[in-house]
Amino acid sequence: MTEFQRRVFEAVARIPRGKAAPYSEVARAAGSPRAMRAVGNILHNNPFFGVVPCHRVVHADGSLAAAFAFGGEGEQRKMLEAEDVGFTPDGRVDMRLYGCVIKEVD
Repeated sequence: MTEFQRRVFEAVARIPRGKAAPYSEVARAAGSPRAMRAVGNILHNNPFFGVVPCHRVVHADGSLAAAFAFGGEGEQRKMLEAEDVGFTPDGRVDMRLYGCVIKEVD
């Protein structure tokens, strides 16, 4: 595992239950603010599913990941709803209420 991958997994692990963070926030917390696509690729191959809560990572506008690696966008929504994350009428996570800032990884 690369140092950046470790930092991404650690950043995602810091997203609290009942909250969500955009890829850009994970990239920033991991020390590479422009690496949103890399974050997505890393999480798509998450070997720590169930430990690292990658379902809490969404697009900046709150939309879900159509290619969510662990069952698609419907499964991601179910997982977020199980944590009481709220959605807007158009199906996006309400980032005003459920978004979070992640402390930068050391």
